[in-house]
Amino acid sequence: MQGSIGVFDSGYGGLTVLKEIVAKLPQYDYIYLGDNSRAPYGNRSFETVYHYTLQCVEWFFKQGCPLVILACNTASAKALRTIQQNDLPKIAPDKRVLGVIRPTTEVVGEYSKTKKVGVLATNGTVQSNSYVIEIEKFFPDIKVTQEACPMWVPLVENNEHEGHGADFFIKKNIHQLLKKEPLIDTILLACTHYPLLIKKIIEYTPVDITILTQGEIVANSLADYLHRHPEIETRLAKNNNRVFYTTDDTLDFDKHAAAFYGEQVSSNHVDLSERG
Repeated sequence: MQGSIGVFDSGYGGLTVLKEIVAKLPQYDYIYLGDNSRAPYGNRSFETVYHYTLQCVEWFFKQGCPLVILACNTASAKALRTIQQNDLPKIAPDKRVLGVIRPTTEVVGEYSKTKKVGVLATNGTVQSNSYVIEIEKFFPDIKVTQEACPMWVPLVENNEHEGHGADFFIKKNIHQLLKKEPLIDTILLACTHYPLLIKKIIEYTPVDITILTQGEIVANSLADYLHRHPEIETRLAKNNNRVFYTTDDTLDFDKHAAAFYGEQVSSNHVDLSERG
């Protein structure tokens, strides 16, 4: 039996990744779940993020998804490895869960000539040190400098990302990052919300610095993964369907989701306390 590709995020940000995945691989069926009622994940403990993420992954499996993408940096940083190594062998050895950190870290070094890369992310992602650890595996000669941007996600979620308040925080965080390491020539936006701030990020970043967003990188990586893993690819339904779910209010989700996904969506409510 064939199933959809599950795409998960704590809120809306994963829709920026789904948008690029659908553009690259439109033939597949997709189910998106935003755990909006418990968002944001960025400041929560490792244990809490792991518990919430595993609950959502299990929900996707009950919907028949053979493959789930954690389109959330915090979930990828704090929960993915444990789910892959400890949980999947027990609950679903024939299914796969992938994240957004590894695909990004595999290529980020190809963009930097100075070997100095900056990472802008949530507190949780920065504290996990996941990008520092993973980039070092692929590019040991690169120095990674991180800057936590705790206000960026709330600005986007509250539809203030185009207002003057956003200018203050974006300018401040980019200045702090470049003050730590002036030779940075590549900045990775390590949060799926941040593409909505891209105009202001470009405005306050020197023109000779490359800014990388994750959506297209993750989409290309997924296409490559499916090519290399026909045992998963053949289990995916190809009816060009998209279904959206949220753990919070559907009208509110639909109103915000369009900004991230690029078109109107109509979501369904799911109560995870009912266990799928």
